[in-house]
Amino acid sequence: MLVLITYDVNTEDAKGKGRLRRVAKKCVSYGQRVQNSVFECIVDAGQCKLLKEQLLKIVDLEKDSLRFYYLGNQYKNKIEHYGAKGTIDQEGVLIL
Repeated sequence: MLVLITYDVNTEDAKGKGRLRRVAKKCVSYGQRVQNSVFECIVDAGQCKLLKEQLLKIVDLEKDSLRFYYLGNQYKNKIEHYGAKGTIDQEGVLIL
């Protein structure tokens, strides 16, 4: 399934900047960045649960926010993209 993850991390102090880097690094390991604080992650239910738990351990819920949008398995019909920075089809063929 495709899960869209968005986040807003308060970076007013050094701890916030560290949380921001850790959240981004964790999301990169599961998907692709499509905007500064937006990731598309193709995961199964177990991976999704694990990722959510890991992210919730990183953020400070008093200062930061996380949003998960569950687009399911038929996500290709739900996404339109216009403009620069095209994305890679994560389930497509990869030729090296």
